[in-house]
Amino acid sequence: MVVRASRTGIARRELVAGLAALAAIPAPAAARARGFGERVRRKARALARRPYAAPHRPLPSELAGLDYDGYRELRFRSERAVWRDLGLPFQLQMFPRAGLHIRPVELFEVVDGEARPIPYRADDFTSRRLDPTAVAPDAGFAGFRIHAPINDPARFDEFAVFLGASYFRAVPRGGVYGLSARAIEVGSGEPGEEFPGFRAFYVERPAPGHASLTVHALLDGPSLAGAYSFLITPGEPTVFDVAATLYPRTPLARAGLAPLTSMFLYGPGEAHAFDDFRPQVHDSDGLLLARAEGGREWRALCNPRSVQISRFTEPAAGGFGLTQRQRSFEAFQDLEAHYHRRPSAWVEPRGAWGPGAVQLVELPARGEGEDNIVASWRPAQPIPADAPFEYAYRLSWTAADPSPAPLVPVAAWRAGRGDAEPWRRFVVEFGPVEGANLSELAADVEVSAGAVRHVTLQPNPNRRGARLTFEFNGEAAAGAELRARLLRTGRPVSEDWIRRWPA
Repeated sequence: MVVRASRTGIARRELVAGLAALAAIPAPAAARARGFGERVRRKARALARRPYAAPHRPLPSELAGLDYDGYRELRFRSERAVWRDLGLPFQLQMFPRAGLHIRPVELFEVVDGEARPIPYRADDFTSRRLDPTAVAPDAGFAGFRIHAPINDPARFDEFAVFLGASYFRAVPRGGVYGLSARAIEVGSGEPGEEFPGFRAFYVERPAPGHASLTVHALLDGPSLAGAYSFLITPGEPTVFDVAATLYPRTPLARAGLAPLTSMFLYGPGEAHAFDDFRPQVHDSDGLLLARAEGGREWRALCNPRSVQISRFTEPAAGGFGLTQRQRSFEAFQDLEAHYHRRPSAWVEPRGAWGPGAVQLVELPARGEGEDNIVASWRPAQPIPADAPFEYAYRLSWTAADPSPAPLVPVAAWRAGRGDAEPWRRFVVEFGPVEGANLSELAADVEVSAGAVRHVTLQPNPNRRGARLTFEFNGEAAAGAELRARLLRTGRPVSEDWIRRWPA
């Protein structure tokens, strides 16, 4: 095996993702927009012409003061699920307003093109702590969840949920909830971040035997209103085909499209900092970026000491997502959280989004209840306020590789003390390496600042892959990017592993 180390002069490598000028929404999304979605677009357009007014309905203290566990005890009676008695492929159950979820939303069922309100009935909910019918008979809804026979044809399981601001999340077959998505982010990691929220949902009644469910949503926030259509198909993967139209009240210079939100507390080699028995704690461990020409980059996530914002701006990105690559119980040793079963999420633009960059925000976190990771697409220019802004994408929730490519993936990495201070040793595992003679591979390590030594590459039969090891000295570097990959005859055969220094 051959090894090569180099030092580049780039302070922060930026990965482009230009996708040409904005184009038409693909046919399926356009068809939904011409249907009931067009009515939601008109509502959003009318909202945007008025000053923003946050929805507000008072709640009694017994509900507003509920803690996390108290809210979880407020359960919808499954025997009263929407469509339960109609023999349809989906069912809906609602969330009441309480605790952290006090923003009211309206829910409608769309039948034959007409929207029918789904009424709030307090006796649809049960709780061991309080009587919902006595405390707040008209509290209203905060969101809803969707059930389908995703795991067993004889059983309806929850697989998707819309709850809180513009958040939603889903699981693939056999998975558990992990990271979330949002309709849009405005100023993540910056002062004055906005959290636009859904005001109303319009759920189309599915036909018997249909594999997908259509949900329309009306969004509103200080800087914009919007209309979203979601075509939701459960399975492996569970897929959301999203068509969106934004109506900005003011030019949007800080808007992020298709945002993903996750949690990374610590990874391998960092458990000692939290005095925790578990080797790792995270919903996602890396940001994956795919380029149209076939290259891929996997940026290891971190729990930083201060807010870190990175932009990746290299031509023709084919998509981006947050991955959970550790799939063994031994990686986490958590019998309750099941981090090894949490999904990855992958965003594939549909049509053209114009020039821009994938932005990664990493925030300091002290506990696993804090979502401290945000990844989104930031357009290169502010979105103007004088015209609707349309875009579409496919969002996949999966336990598999979200973007298969003929490249060797990054399987894992670790870091620890080098042979002497201040050197740090990094170990990057690549694999499996299919159908390749490992002796033909070369290790390529680049750093934007600092120094590298002791670059080695050796087979790792335990993973059917290769282990790349090097030492890095960043003592004189204020910040650096570390990058490692495998080459064959000078051409990349693996993903690029990327790590920011210091984390």
